[in-house]
Amino acid sequence: MHPEPDIVQLYLKPLLIGELAPGEHSQERHKNSQLVKDFQELRRIIESMNMFHANLGFFFLHFTQILMLEMLAWLILYHFGSGWPVTIFISFLLTISQAQSSFLQHDVGHLSIFKKSKWNHVMHKFVMCHLKGLSANWWNYRHFQHHVKPNIYPKDPDIDMGPLFLLGDSQPVKYGKKKIKYINYEKQHLYFYMVGLPLLMPVYFNLQSMQVMYLRRYWVDIAWVSSFYIRYFITFGPYYGIFGTVLLIYLVKFLESPWIAYVTQMSHIPMRMSTEENRDWLSTQVLATCNIEQSFFNDWFTGHLNFQIEHHLFPTMPRHNYHKVAPLVRSLCAKHGLQYVNKPMLRAFGDIVRALKKSAALWVDAYYET
Repeated sequence: MHPEPDIVQLYLKPLLIGELAPGEHSQERHKNSQLVKDFQELRRIIESMNMFHANLGFFFLHFTQILMLEMLAWLILYHFGSGWPVTIFISFLLTISQAQSSFLQHDVGHLSIFKKSKWNHVMHKFVMCHLKGLSANWWNYRHFQHHVKPNIYPKDPDIDMGPLFLLGDSQPVKYGKKKIKYINYEKQHLYFYMVGLPLLMPVYFNLQSMQVMYLRRYWVDIAWVSSFYIRYFITFGPYYGIFGTVLLIYLVKFLESPWIAYVTQMSHIPMRMSTEENRDWLSTQVLATCNIEQSFFNDWFTGHLNFQIEHHLFPTMPRHNYHKVAPLVRSLCAKHGLQYVNKPMLRAFGDIVRALKKSAALWVDAYYET
């Protein structure tokens, strides 16, 4: 999880109480020692291939793409005015910029661009807070829990969507047996289109980010996020006024939301969900994650999160190297009988809804059981 293990050891060493005696009962009984050794060897091979070294030119071009889209939107507005056709067009340009900013903040948030963690953190504040208007600390706290325990209820905050959505097999049954019906979960696969897709970014993430910043007194994040709104008011306020600029900001978040919702959910919601089983790192990640077929468009559209398996196994790896290590990961999975799921993107989109529908059926059976 961390690029500087020596520093991490300073924090971990005081937490080491001791080693379990061989005869003692272990919670990690599901671990396959040979699989663990093979994965550690794979990690050493990948490190020797310099797969954790970032190509700064790649990320510079990505960053340039974002800035050019922002600048182009403003120049079009400056030259052609703020009529409806122009407003709609620049909204789409800003939506692309925001989505690509989401992927770039994900890169720096995982410390995968610069060798020094400090520079990644500084860049993360700029991209997440200033370019997107969301708290970097909020994202870190939430996202790192997800990476350590993906699809493990209730440790992964990304699958704890109650009371709005019930996911997996156990959560719907639990709600059903307790006769919990905040809303009609039987229709959750339908209102995913009306609520989940359009409101993830402008409502859920935005309000949660603001709440966490306020309650935990993240003053640095608050200052950075404020600069996001100040920048929008300076650049777009003269054309739309204060109220119109706020509407533009949230229109762009509304348009971005389905894009981010599909990309972030398609690799996990259809996969296995469980309570804690204390499995090894490789099994934990692969069972909860799937990949999407590679193409130039898929790589760009998903910010290389179509290689979600490789990303979860090696969170600090620069994304432009995922495709290089994928064959090695696939081979190791085959050796140990782990299913390496790789599917077309449109099918992955549909699998989200199919998984929600399956969970809804489990809730219905449990709820109406006499």
